[in-house]
Amino acid sequence: MIPDKMLEILKYEGVVAIVTMGDECPHMINTWNSYIVVTRDGHLLLPVGGMIRTEANVEKNNNILLTLGSQEVEGNHGPGTGFLVKGTATFVKNGERFAIVKKRFPWARAAMEITILSVTQTL
Repeated sequence: MIPDKMLEILKYEGVVAIVTMGDECPHMINTWNSYIVVTRDGHLLLPVGGMIRTEANVEKNNNILLTLGSQEVEGNHGPGTGFLVKGTATFVKNGERFAIVKKRFPWARAAMEITILSVTQTL
């Protein structure tokens, strides 16, 4: 389900934006391409340090939007490409998936696990 071009983006550094829905308005946070772990079954795992508001939003509404990109990967109209991922998120604080993240990022208090519903190339 994850396009090869999106996997290629993850080989380069770039900003990732994650949007959740709060009570009154959307809430956005950022992380880095290099922080994303792709599981064998196509889920995304991200280390969680803070993300207090994000976690509270996900508890009420687990739908998320995520964008990522890189200037280093050829897009539809020249250098640079990006993707919009729609999915659902959960915060994992123990078990195998958390251990994967904790090993790479000792500071992580949890792992955000994203189940991908759709992926759209935007550039």
